[in-house]
Amino acid sequence: MADLAPLLNIAAAALDHASSLVTEMAVGSVRSKGDRDMVSEIDLAVEERVREFLRKETPEIGFLGEESGGTGIEGPLTWALDPVDGTANLVNGLPLCAVSLGLVEDNRAVLGAIDLPFMGQRFRGAKGHGAYANEELIRPSQRTALNEAIVAIGDYAVGVRANERNVRRLALTRMLAEQVLRVRMLGSAAIDLIWVASGKLDASIALSNHPWDMAAGVAIAREAGAAVMDLDGSPHSLRSTATIAVAPGLRGTLLQMLDKL
Repeated sequence: MADLAPLLNIAAAALDHASSLVTEMAVGSVRSKGDRDMVSEIDLAVEERVREFLRKETPEIGFLGEESGGTGIEGPLTWALDPVDGTANLVNGLPLCAVSLGLVEDNRAVLGAIDLPFMGQRFRGAKGHGAYANEELIRPSQRTALNEAIVAIGDYAVGVRANERNVRRLALTRMLAEQVLRVRMLGSAAIDLIWVASGKLDASIALSNHPWDMAAGVAIAREAGAAVMDLDGSPHSLRSTATIAVAPGLRGTLLQMLDKL
């Protein structure tokens, strides 16, 4: 296994570069990249800067970015970056967005660093090194009753076959609405996952698993002590079809509910 302590420091330095761009740049032009999906000048600038920084600091590690794809470097380690997770929020002036940088080793997320530029918070975690919000150790909630839980869900699908893919998402929404305290859709998978890790949310359910969206948050939530899994309860990996993070005391009842989906 890779030595993750120095890589955490490198990830933090990469986020320093990224967050300054997010807060100082104007959004600039926004272009479509498909049905109801978009990319801003900030997304592109952040990805370019972080990619170049990591290329110099860790040339032996591959890189996968949401906007520019991969480097083609083959090896056990790959950085996975979402330069702005929550672009629609950012473009519309909502502060719920994040820079999300994860490290994947052999198809499992092992390190994550996530910055919330407009909220003054940075989350980090790595296997065997704890999970933190700024310098405070974080843990998931201790809740055990589903009817007391606040649960975040991922965005509805857009693009190709969106209507078909949303049948299941809408069924999930209805199921949760009938059983949990509150349902939330925040528009950022990274925020969903770190807020489960720190106990602000009791669970997060996304019926998707893009590595740039999930790797960092999965690593942090898992290290904090949340259960992070696929829809069938198996441990989460890049091969999972869904990304579910939940407080340990709710794992069983949530899986029972999802078994009916």
